[in-house]
Amino acid sequence: MLRNLNACKLKWIAIIGMVLSHMTYAWWDIMPFWLSMVLNGLGGLTFAIMAYFVVEGYRHTSNLLKYIGRLLLFGLIAAPFHFLVIGFPSLNIMFTIALGLVVLLLYDKIKIKALFWVLYVIVIVPVSLIFEMYFIGVTMILLFHIIKNENARRIVPPIFAGVCWLGLAGLTLWSLSMLGGAVDPAYGGLFRNAHLQMDFHFMMTLIPFGVVCALTSVLLKNYNGERGKRMKWTFYVIYPLHFAVLAAIGIAIGTISLSMFGF
Repeated sequence: MLRNLNACKLKWIAIIGMVLSHMTYAWWDIMPFWLSMVLNGLGGLTFAIMAYFVVEGYRHTSNLLKYIGRLLLFGLIAAPFHFLVIGFPSLNIMFTIALGLVVLLLYDKIKIKALFWVLYVIVIVPVSLIFEMYFIGVTMILLFHIIKNENARRIVPPIFAGVCWLGLAGLTLWSLSMLGGAVDPAYGGLFRNAHLQMDFHFMMTLIPFGVVCALTSVLLKNYNGERGKRMKWTFYVIYPLHFAVLAAIGIAIGTISLSMFGF
């Protein structure tokens, strides 16, 4: 089965992982912790697959400006629903991909690579912190482009990203445990402060996320190079639509409040 993965199948795997992961954000307040670990973990499948095909799209597009414009348009459409579901301000994944494409263009156009890397470190990495997936997402896109060996290209970027997410989770969990202090049974957990407890639980979900992200290299390794059924507009439509549906259900069941918009 794994040896028969075409682009269409991989993209559907990415979409399913994305929807399941975002369910944990939309319905966090009523979701069992073990289920949030599972669902957010499956979200680790998504961006590695997307990033691989973003680079394929970059290499084959006849109009890069139009490609970036399309991403920005659907990113803007998704933005208010993304904010409702995710719960904190960041430029959504469409903007991350657009930034990644700009980075690929800069990499190809700047002949002095040392200059590119200086620009990347002092400008792109700090700027990427306001984008979803932070520098990890943009760097993964870049790695898929600059690694020439096809086998290594399918394996290294997801493992790099997985290690980064695990490192981020570990560092944040350690920091939160230092802030949390002693166990307080009144909160049924590690922290006297309920918000710290929630943050700790959320960062725990990044552990399976990072592991699954690294394991996505197995799926990409078994990509057969065939396109399969054409689905150019599928992701563009599903991206804002799934956020809108999750937000509507969350508002209906009380896990999402419109108060963040001042209502």
